[in-house]
Amino acid sequence: MNVTAGVAATLATRSWSAADAQAEQRERTPVPYPDAAVEIVDQRFAKYRVGNAAVERLWTGARWAEGPVWFGDGRYLLFSDIPNNRMMRWLEDTGEVSVFRSPSNYSNGNFRDREGRLVTCEHDSRRVTRTEHDGTVTVLIDQFEGKKLNAPNDIVVHSDGAIWFTDPGYGIMGNYEGHKAEFELPAVVYRLEPKTRAATVVASDMDKPNGLCFSPDEKKLYIVDTGVPKRKGDPSPIRVYDVEEGKRLKNGRLFANMLPGSSDGIRCDVDGNVWSAAGWGGAEFNGVHVFAPDGTLIGKIHLPETCANLCFGGAKKNRLFMAASQSLYALYVGTEGAQTP
Repeated sequence: MNVTAGVAATLATRSWSAADAQAEQRERTPVPYPDAAVEIVDQRFAKYRVGNAAVERLWTGARWAEGPVWFGDGRYLLFSDIPNNRMMRWLEDTGEVSVFRSPSNYSNGNFRDREGRLVTCEHDSRRVTRTEHDGTVTVLIDQFEGKKLNAPNDIVVHSDGAIWFTDPGYGIMGNYEGHKAEFELPAVVYRLEPKTRAATVVASDMDKPNGLCFSPDEKKLYIVDTGVPKRKGDPSPIRVYDVEEGKRLKNGRLFANMLPGSSDGIRCDVDGNVWSAAGWGGAEFNGVHVFAPDGTLIGKIHLPETCANLCFGGAKKNRLFMAASQSLYALYVGTEGAQTP
């Protein structure tokens, strides 16, 4: 996967300089090792905590940071700042942060397809787009069965090239992260064939399907439901489904209950653990919760802000990037991300 001049040309000049990044790092209060923010809940998590690695705040200045995606060939991270209607870029070698795209149509979730192109969920335009190698933007889908999509939220790409995305509609529920509009379709999960542009509904049994990720072998798909529990005692669920022939879902069931808070974005590591953004459950809840493949909570990464989404990246795919409210955080861990470019 090559970084193209066309994509690079979309970068704006305004930036948070490398000098600012270094000054921020120097001003941080020293953290004694091991970092207490990385909590072992179950001993299965112990091997994933690097004893002399700490949670780092790489940048702050967003209103609601979301959708991080790693570009290994360019050594940079892109992420969305939804209410500010922009996408940001963080450079690994200098720590510089700049505006990648503004306006961004209130972009939310991002991923890379199998050819290294950026695919993006856009709230305001209510569509899924692909940024080509020459920098042009292709609309992949903006309607289903003649009706406008709600507001695509999060997105993943299967090894066969198909794009799976959620459409809960948060971007049309108000004017802060998009624009207020009426729902024309139910909140569901779609599978899109990028060549034919044919879309099918693969899951319709959730209130607000949100973050999603495949297991390393792609035999399971995890999907977060961020809808408000209808009855007292109902879970705040991460659900899991069996993937049939890479095209359909069956046997949907509860994987983990995020009460008293909720999840948002999720990613799997190469061992099949699910790393889940966590928030809305109080200060001690905020951060990342890590679940073993059997659904047991095994670890937590505590952050001072609600975490919205995350991804693995870095040269060895062992650096966890966390988009958390107003800031971007990172932590080196003892595993690698599955499906990390």
